[in-house]
Amino acid sequence: MSSLPFQAIVFDLDDTLLRDDLTISDRTIMTLRRLSNLGVRIIPASGRAKLSMKSFVDQIGCASLYISCNGAEIWDAMSHELLHAEQFSTQLGQEIAAFGKAHQVYAQTYDGPFFFYNEESVWAERYAASSMLTGKYVGDLEVYIQEPRSKILMMASEEKISSMLQEARQRFQDRVSVTCSKPYFLEFNPLRATKGIALSWAAEQLGISLSRFLAFGDSLNDLSMLQAAGRGVLMSNGRPELRSLCDDVCGSNQEDGVAAYLEKLYWEEKI
Repeated sequence: MSSLPFQAIVFDLDDTLLRDDLTISDRTIMTLRRLSNLGVRIIPASGRAKLSMKSFVDQIGCASLYISCNGAEIWDAMSHELLHAEQFSTQLGQEIAAFGKAHQVYAQTYDGPFFFYNEESVWAERYAASSMLTGKYVGDLEVYIQEPRSKILMMASEEKISSMLQEARQRFQDRVSVTCSKPYFLEFNPLRATKGIALSWAAEQLGISLSRFLAFGDSLNDLSMLQAAGRGVLMSNGRPELRSLCDDVCGSNQEDGVAAYLEKLYWEEKI
C-alpha cells in the first residue's frame, strides 16, 4: 500500500464520474475495480440522497463507503447501513424553508425514497427523472417540516441562485452549511455536513491519513473535499473559479476524465 500514489480515491458523481446522460462508462468502472484490487479504497461522495446514489454505488461494485447529502450522511457500501449522520433541528429547517418561501422559489426536503416539495413545477419533474426518487407535493414546506432534516434543496434560475447563495450564507452563518452542486441548486445542510468534514470522518474510520486521499469534483459543494484531500483534482468542466483552489485539473466527465487521470497516475507513471 505504501508504494501506491494514494491509498483512497473519493469522487463526486454528477458532472464528475457520471457522464451527462447519467451513466458510468465501462472504462471508469474497470479502472476503479482495478484500483480496488490493489487495495485502494473507493469512496463516492455526492449531494444526492442515499437512494439516489445506491444504484451507482452498486454499479461501481467496489466502494468501501459512500457520502450522501453533501456529507450529512455516510453509508456502508455493502450493507447500505448508516454509519454517521448530521441533521439540523426542526426549528432551523423551518427557518430555511421560510427563507425559500420569502424568495418564492421551489424547495424540497427528503425522507427515505421520497422528496417532498412545495410547488408543482418543472423542477420537481426534472429532479424525479434525474434522481430516481419519487416526489410528493406537500404545499408549504415550512409547515410540513416537523422533525430534524439532513438537507433542503431550492431551485431557481442561475442568476437568482447566485444572489440567494450570498444572502443565505450571511443569514445562516455558523448555523448551516450552504452550497451549490449545480448553478441552479441552492443546498442547505447541517453546519458540519460538508464533504470535507465527512472525508475526515471516513479517513479516521479507515485508518488512512487525509494526505493519502485523492479527490475529484466539479462544483462548490466539492471544494471542502478537494481541499481536505492530499490532492484535489478539478474536472475541466468544473466551475472556473475553483481552478486556483485545486491542485490539478483532469479531463471532463464526458471524456472519462477521472479514469484517464487514474490510469496515468497508477499505471503509465509506473508505481
